[in-house]
Amino acid sequence: MAQCVQSVQEFIQDSFVPLVAALCSEEAERLTRKNSLSFAELVKPFCRLTSEVHMRDPNNQLHIIKNLKIAVNNIITHPPQPGAIRKLLNDVVSVSQPAEGLVANVITAGDYDLNISDRSVKASVPWYNNWKETLMELNTSTFYSATTPWFESYRECFLQSMPASDHEFLNHYVACMLVVSSSEPEPVEQFLKLSQEQHRIQHSNEYLYPKWFIPNTLKYYVLLHDVSTGEEQRADSIYEEMKQRYGTQGCYLLKINSRVSNRGTDEQIPDPWSQYLQKNTIQNQDCYEDYPYTVISNKNTDHLISDGLDSEIKDGLSNNFKTHPLQLDHPSGSLDSTDYVKATASLQDSKKSNSGTPHGACLTLTDHDRIRQFIQEFTFRGLLPHIEKTIRQLNDQLISRKGLSRSLFSATKKWFSGSKVPEKSINELKNTSGLLYPPEAPELQIRKMADLCFLVQHYELAYSCYHTAKKDFLNDQAMLYAAGALEMAAVSAFLQPGAPRPYPAHYMETAIQTYRDICKNMVLAERCVLLSAEILKSQSKYSEAAALLIRLTSEDSDLRSALLLEQAAHCFINMRSPMVRKFAFHMILAGHRFSKAGQKKHALRCYCQAMQVYKGKGWSLAEDHINFTIGRQSFTLRQLDNAVSAFRHILINDSKQPPAQQGAFLREYLYVYKNVTQLSPDGPLPQLPLPYINSSATRVFFGHDRRPAEGEKQAATHVSLDQEYDSESSQQWKELEEQVVSVINKGVIPSNFQPTQFCLNRYSDNSRFPLAVIEEPITVEVSFRNPLKVPLLLTDLSLLWKFQPKDFHAKHDGEAKELGTCDDDMIGTEAIAEFLINSEETKVARLKLFPHQTGELHILGVVYNLGTVQGAVTLDGIDPSIGLQTGKFVSNGLSVRGRQDLEIQGPRLNNTKEEKTSIKYGPDRRLDPIITEEMPLLEVFFINFPTGLLCGEIRKAYVEFVNVSKCPLTALKVVSKHPEFFTFGGNTAVLTPLSPSASENCSAYKTVVTDPTSVHTALLSSASSVDFGVGTGGQPEVINVPLPDAVLLPGASVQLPMWLRGPDEEGVHEINFLFYYESIKRHSKMCHRVLRHTAVICTSRSLHIRATVCRSNALEDEEGRGGNMLVFVDVENINTSETGVKEFHIVQVSSNSKHWKLQKSVNISEDKDTKLASRERAKLCFKAVRCKNSEENYTFADIVFGNEQIISSASPCADFFFQSLSSEFKRTHVQSHTHASQRAVKQSFDETVRLIQRCSEVDLNIVVLWKAYVVEDNKQLILEGQHHVALNTVGKEAFSFPQKQELPEMVLLKFFRSENTPVPARPTPEQLSNLIKTSLHYPESFNHSFHQKSLCLVPVTLLLSNCSQAVVDVMIDLRHKTTSPEALEIHGSFTWLGQTQYKLQLKSQEVYSLQLKACFVHTGVYNLGTPRVFAKLADQVTLFETSQQNSMPALIIINNI
Repeated sequence: MAQCVQSVQEFIQDSFVPLVAALCSEEAERLTRKNSLSFAELVKPFCRLTSEVHMRDPNNQLHIIKNLKIAVNNIITHPPQPGAIRKLLNDVVSVSQPAEGLVANVITAGDYDLNISDRSVKASVPWYNNWKETLMELNTSTFYSATTPWFESYRECFLQSMPASDHEFLNHYVACMLVVSSSEPEPVEQFLKLSQEQHRIQHSNEYLYPKWFIPNTLKYYVLLHDVSTGEEQRADSIYEEMKQRYGTQGCYLLKINSRVSNRGTDEQIPDPWSQYLQKNTIQNQDCYEDYPYTVISNKNTDHLISDGLDSEIKDGLSNNFKTHPLQLDHPSGSLDSTDYVKATASLQDSKKSNSGTPHGACLTLTDHDRIRQFIQEFTFRGLLPHIEKTIRQLNDQLISRKGLSRSLFSATKKWFSGSKVPEKSINELKNTSGLLYPPEAPELQIRKMADLCFLVQHYELAYSCYHTAKKDFLNDQAMLYAAGALEMAAVSAFLQPGAPRPYPAHYMETAIQTYRDICKNMVLAERCVLLSAEILKSQSKYSEAAALLIRLTSEDSDLRSALLLEQAAHCFINMRSPMVRKFAFHMILAGHRFSKAGQKKHALRCYCQAMQVYKGKGWSLAEDHINFTIGRQSFTLRQLDNAVSAFRHILINDSKQPPAQQGAFLREYLYVYKNVTQLSPDGPLPQLPLPYINSSATRVFFGHDRRPAEGEKQAATHVSLDQEYDSESSQQWKELEEQVVSVINKGVIPSNFQPTQFCLNRYSDNSRFPLAVIEEPITVEVSFRNPLKVPLLLTDLSLLWKFQPKDFHAKHDGEAKELGTCDDDMIGTEAIAEFLINSEETKVARLKLFPHQTGELHILGVVYNLGTVQGAVTLDGIDPSIGLQTGKFVSNGLSVRGRQDLEIQGPRLNNTKEEKTSIKYGPDRRLDPIITEEMPLLEVFFINFPTGLLCGEIRKAYVEFVNVSKCPLTALKVVSKHPEFFTFGGNTAVLTPLSPSASENCSAYKTVVTDPTSVHTALLSSASSVDFGVGTGGQPEVINVPLPDAVLLPGASVQLPMWLRGPDEEGVHEINFLFYYESIKRHSKMCHRVLRHTAVICTSRSLHIRATVCRSNALEDEEGRGGNMLVFVDVENINTSETGVKEFHIVQVSSNSKHWKLQKSVNISEDKDTKLASRERAKLCFKAVRCKNSEENYTFADIVFGNEQIISSASPCADFFFQSLSSEFKRTHVQSHTHASQRAVKQSFDETVRLIQRCSEVDLNIVVLWKAYVVEDNKQLILEGQHHVALNTVGKEAFSFPQKQELPEMVLLKFFRSENTPVPARPTPEQLSNLIKTSLHYPESFNHSFHQKSLCLVPVTLLLSNCSQAVVDVMIDLRHKTTSPEALEIHGSFTWLGQTQYKLQLKSQEVYSLQLKACFVHTGVYNLGTPRVFAKLADQVTLFETSQQNSMPALIIINNI
């Protein structure tokens, strides 16, 4: 139980006090009424004696009475009605609320700090986060006793208002005061009248109430004298007369009203009456009669608010009170009414009237002392002697009647020490509660004597008497009497000084069971429980006390059950090991019963205290129930903010409630919220808890939505909110933009460069303010999640923003417009009329703003009406929202307007040491765009753009550029990582119109009909790389778009041809185009704009080409110059038949080089066309010679296999060649750059080494042009294309696309220290061997008659060709012999005649002829390739000297004639 102000002994003593009746004349009552008090109220504060009192017991032993209190009451001749008592108790509890502003009471129980006080309503509800801080401020101790003053008030009022009964005498009047005023004409006669009146009330059968202790009631005559108006001499004379008539101990002169009532006086007299008068006891409410209670039914929840009166009692009650404080102003079915229960209104009014009237206004402090003295005199001289005499008389009567020789006091000792009669159990006793004893019955005399002893604190004698009476009553099976005796015996045993015997708790339990089950008297049972629980609590037997309190909870009285359950809860928490969860559970039960009893504030307090235990423990259903109840009770008490917070908490937790319950919670919440907003319609919009918004997932898109494709027209893919974010792709776009910006700014990226971001999300860089363009929409995608199992309907959903107009050219800025959802002339706001989110669904809403002015925009959040869909409850697993069409949702009419803010936390900072050691977040400015001036807006459409190509296939498409803004655009460029994929044509493309034959055949190439005589010989043309954008020093990836006049005016459109070439590798290729353009006017904020397009091309295999180049053995060409070469081209059809390609035709092979050209085709076949079916391979051989033209231009040589020559030096053939050349150059440049960086050589690259290396290099590019015949839908199509092979090194095979490198096998990891000494770069032996090219000229067979001449001499010419650009010293050694036995077996041995060593010097590119003679002695086959040739550069001593090997054997056949 909760801690009480009084100790248990004080509580019991004050609960049972001697009752004194007061009968006043009208004049006496008038005198006391001057002080706004009745006589009984006047003496009430002074009824406790301040000194000890002595009296003697029947054995003449002195007995001391301490702290005695008496009760003086007006005589009320009708018993109080049960309904009036219930109303009184209800009001007492209602009025007694936790006092405001007190220090919080905190119980520390285990891990819990439970706040049980006036602050508990705030401290325990889940939204009140500071309650622990409140506890920490309490600096005295962590333990405070929890008090429940409403329970003490209830208990006191309950015990005082108990009607007197016949089976006990504790509530019977012992004496009666007769009060007469001294100002009456005949006071003595008035005393006589009052005495007769008292006698008539007590002894006539006309009045059954009140009850009197003994027939001979003590009458005490009080003369009331008004000092301010009365004559003191007359009062004294009357008093003298009274003393003679009634004796000095039977009367008293009480002087009051020493001053005239004057409220203006400065003297402040204390008012001891107010604390008593607020406790409305039944005795001072003479006018109370019963009346019906209002039962309030909630149809929606079957929730009953009732006082617990039985229906038969209600039927019999009078109806003097027309309305009741608990009654609704208008009967209402549910919370849907705005009226609320005014639970304590009438009581508060009465309190105000009481507190507004000062009591004792005519009394001075001397008068207070006189009243106190009067009560002491009455008790000392009148009451206690009367009680002492009565106890003696009763003792004597009992002794004489029982025939006992000794006094009852001594005799009872023998009875109790002797053999005890076993008590019968309660179940064995018959139901004889109806047995009544006559008033003079000896058993009642014992009980009467016990009660008198108990009232004067003679507990030992009282216990003896109760025990005796108990046995007598049990023998007679008078159960009501027996229960009363058992109850008081237990209390007397407990109160005996020195505790000679333990508290007999089983007496109390038997009494309670008897009262409740046999006598059906819950009032007496309740008194037993209240007494016993307090006694058990004082003995720290909290568990037993709790069980006792819980046992008496029943359906007949909600108020009693609520109070007892609350006390039981306190018992659980006061145990040595506090049972916190039991405390919380019983507080919930108490709160429920308080609610049923109409005690809304107490109900709310109980639920709030219990919530402290349940919250945060994962018991979500319990939390939901508590919060729901807190919300309802708070709403009823018009604590609307608390109600909203409680309902909000139910909704924002991950609720495990069924859908129907969640729907009910949501409707309640909406209703409460609506009431809150109606109170302040002009206030700020409230924050709504539903649906959840994932702020970090918010995406912001700048610009118009993408247009859909129209027939053959395909719009640029650009950026849209439907695309997923890809960090790799995002980085590629950023790099492309940086590339084009650096080209525009002559290789430097400006410091204020800000990459264009069309869509901002959680992954993008949001540290800068994004830029938006005036009159272009801003789309904000907000991610909503509905945590409930019922659909949510959002209506009129739009963005909330703040805008500050700014002219970025002027200095003066406009004022900020706050929350301008209606100010459409600055920012147009688009609203979504209906937005349905199904149960547990995550759904995004795209909301648009249209800026009409430049300035700074801040998007704050969203604003919407939150409602539910009617009948939206899932039945039988079928979601009712399925099948609902947009615009067809039926709202249940309940919706509230509110807002939710978009608060996005920036990325965690982790750069500096300070940021790493602390938690800091950077800004996220995606919702704070700057609206800039007007900019041009480009749209790009692709016409006839293919999705599938063969590798190397050339296709012609068209690109349409449209300026849809009001500004002209210029400087249009396109940048791509794959410039070799497309071309707009070189500068020559505009000058050279397509030939008629090309247009007839729909060819993408420029063609010319060839002369049949020129087949297989080269047709020459030349072109400059500058015309095709190569070699200008710029980046090849950045391509100018050839707009006419370089400007696209507003609304204008231009179509340009675009040639495409399928990438060389098969598969799916994503090719990114970034179109860059600028405004003609320069802007401070935005310098340029970009448009993105991603083309997806699927390529399938076509041809695979391998080529090698080697030096021709015929070292001299027709013109006598050296350096002829042979080019071998190997073409294989690797196409699979799935694509429908029948065959490929090689129509032309072209060469492009500054130094070499193809001269003619070597392997002339009869068929002009070279046809390749699937998996077929063709070998082509060409002769290449050096060019004569200048260094700047490229020579194009076309060898045509068909009837038409494709002019390879024109667009698009040359474009793709130059682009492949630049990408090849870029690749090799990167490789050489990395190799060069690995070398740590400080000096410049050695010229000598470079000269030697150049000997084996060749700069020759081969272009193979082909046609493919495709059957598609029974139609034959002709596709055309080209492949490029770059030949760089003599003897090294080159391919049309790079071969995949095989991964090296795993090797052991070696650790070594790198050498610091740089190794000088040396040419490879292969490169050195290419300095000199040798060739032997001799007859293939030689006939000689060995019979005629034994030696055969054959002339042989050795041709030496200097391949380098420098002078070379050559040494020829003829002494070399083949030493390997294999060679000897195959070839015979021979001898060179003449000079065996030659030393020559060859100039650059010189061809030298050396005449030699070979001598043979036998016939046979001989290898003449034995001369060893050594070469070194002329200006070097011996460095890089190496043998120049002849690659091919020179076989000669010697025949004998």
